[in-house]
Order: sequence, then C-alpha cells, then structure tokens
Amino acid sequence: MIRPVSGFARTPGTVMTRREALAAAAGGIVLASCGESFGSLEPDAPEPPAFVKDPSHFIMHGSNLEARLEDMDGLLTPVDRFFVRNHSPTPIIDADAYRLSVGGPGAEREVELTLADLRTLPSHSVIAYLECAGNWRRFFESVLGQAAAGSQWGTGAIGCAEWSGPRLRDVLALAGLRPGAVDVNLHGLDDSAWQRPMPLAKAMDENTLLALTMNGAPLHPDHGFPVRALLPGWIGAASVKWLGRIEIATGKVWVAANTTSYVLIGEHWPPADYAPASGAPIDQGAVKSALALPLPARLSPGIHRLRGFAYSPHGPVARVEWNAGTTSAAGPWRDARLIGPRLPHAWSRFEFEWNAAPGNHVLRTRATDETGLRQPAEALYNAKGYLLNLALPHPVAVE
Repeated sequence: MIRPVSGFARTPGTVMTRREALAAAAGGIVLASCGESFGSLEPDAPEPPAFVKDPSHFIMHGSNLEARLEDMDGLLTPVDRFFVRNHSPTPIIDADAYRLSVGGPGAEREVELTLADLRTLPSHSVIAYLECAGNWRRFFESVLGQAAAGSQWGTGAIGCAEWSGPRLRDVLALAGLRPGAVDVNLHGLDDSAWQRPMPLAKAMDENTLLALTMNGAPLHPDHGFPVRALLPGWIGAASVKWLGRIEIATGKVWVAANTTSYVLIGEHWPPADYAPASGAPIDQGAVKSALALPLPARLSPGIHRLRGFAYSPHGPVARVEWNAGTTSAAGPWRDARLIGPRLPHAWSRFEFEWNAAPGNHVLRTRATDETGLRQPAEALYNAKGYLLNLALPHPVAVE
C-alpha cells in the first residue's frame, strides 16, 4: 500500500550497521537483504570489509573492487564478477523495514513505498553496462604522463547486466509532478548519504529504472539491495544504490556529486564557466573498447584469438578496429569481428586473430558507435581522472 507521509526521514530500523547485521545473523536472524549467514562477530572483532562479496576474484582499491575483463566472456557479467564502487561500506538493509519516500517541492504529495509496493508496479527490463567515470584512471600517468587523483582503476570498473524493476517515471507519477519540477535528486541509504541529481527529462526516460533485480535475481547487497537507480549511458555514480529518497526539485540541484566530484577539473574547464561547480559536471560516459587480457599480457608465439568489449553511451557500437605496434608507433588498423547482439545500452563483444611473433608488442583497439563517434588517438588531462577513452595501448610480451 502507498502511504502518504508528511516529510522525509530515514525510517528507524531500515538500515542496520554492519556490526548489527552480523550480530543478528549470529543470533539466527535471517537477513532478507542478502539471504546468507555472516557468522558470529565477537565484540572485540575488527569491523568487516566494506563489501559483502568475495574479493578474491578482484583487484582491490580500498572499499572498491575492480573486475578482471579476462574473467568475462558473455554479454552479461556474473554478479560475483561485477565490479564494486562504494562511497562508504555496503549497508545491510532489512527488506521488511525498508521504505522509499518520494516527494519534495516539485511533487504534488509525499508518498512512502515499501519493497512490496514497488514490486506491484509494472516491471521493465534493460540490458545495460555500468561503468565508473574513473575507469582507466591509472593510465593518465602511464599513457599521458600525469597522474590523476582517485582509485587507480585499470580497465575493470565496468560490467553489463540485465536490470529489472519499475520505471522511475511511474514512481514519480505516484507523487505527482508540479508544473515547476526541474530536477530529480536521488538519496542513498549508505553512510555517505550519497546523492546525485538528474534533469526531469532523464528521470522520465523509458529506460531509467528503479532496479529490483540484477540478472534475474534480487540485487546483491554490494549492488544496491533492495533498490537502486539505473540510468543507462550515464556514469555509474548517477545510478544511486540503496535508494531511500527521491526528491523532486523546482530548481537545479547542486550537491557534492556534481560540484566537487564527477566534474572535469583542469585548464580546459575554467571554474568560472561552471560555477558553483569546480569544473564541468559530467553525466554521460564515453565510447570505449578494451581487450579481455591481463595488463600487461604474456602470450606464446603463434595465432591467438583475442577478444574484448566495446561500448558507447550513445547507442550500439558499429565497428571495432585493432592494430599491433610498439609503444611509439601503432600498426595499420584492421577490422575486428563484432559478435553477439548489438543492443542500445549494452556493451558489444569483439574478437580477432593475431599471429604473435616473439618480442614486445603493443595492441590497440578503437570503437566507433552508430552515431559516428570514435575513440580518439589523444586525450585531455583532468585532475580527477574521468572519462579517459583514447585508443588504449595494451602491452603484450610474446615469449
């Protein structure tokens, strides 16, 4: 049942601390948020990790887990191989106590929804990739010669999944939209109280979802259980996890996520042009491609079938090219084969054969999407290391 409410506050008991969750599990309470036992936690035991899933398959960056593209092969990334980007530790949320409030000055009324309420709304499914805006950040130093601040992601802060749940616009309709509605701000229930706004037009897009499932199963705690936003084509930070509040605003909303974080900072983006932000706020990602190989890679001499992933926020990838060269010079560009379906918001898989001779080589790939956008040969530096998308040099030793 949809419940009218007078204002927004975090519902008591909605979010357990990780220590409370572990203690509850030790006492035999089944947590609907993850469906697994955490075991006992003694009072003097250290705090658990910032995530729930097994980190052994990943490259760790503090509270973040980078996937290994060489471990992926299909269109959909298995949940246990999907990267994790947290702004604070994964919260453990009690599904029965969970409430999502919707309202604000741009709404006709305040409403409160349970998880059961959300499940009664028409469900829509989208196969879409999610990528951290800082993916490839480590290459600012190794390729451009100038390090950028933040987690030094390689190529694995990305994954592709099938997401299902009600459209955001159907949820907004329950609260009603006033004529002056401008922005929709999403609030997370994590300790960082993460917020990220979007224009009303993006909120009303038919593929902007409140995802309840990922690859056909309830969301994993690390991926936003019980409810997360899904904004195909936009940077991962906009798809707010552990959603607790939807605020409909009558003016442009400025928060940390579009003023000091997730903005392009550098000489090409004067702050005076973007005030109150420190630089140019970003929303969409960039057209990119990457090989599903370790970095750096080692191969034996001979013919190898190499594969990778390509994607664009603007639609399906139309072409992927590759070349084999050196650190100082690229070889001739050749076409790779696109394999599998080409979907509007998903990544595309590609492959090609390479006759690898002994020695040190550099492979490069570049994608072109159906709008004609292609990965560039060069890139501009920005201080926080976002949206790098040049044709990435991938060193390979053949021996």
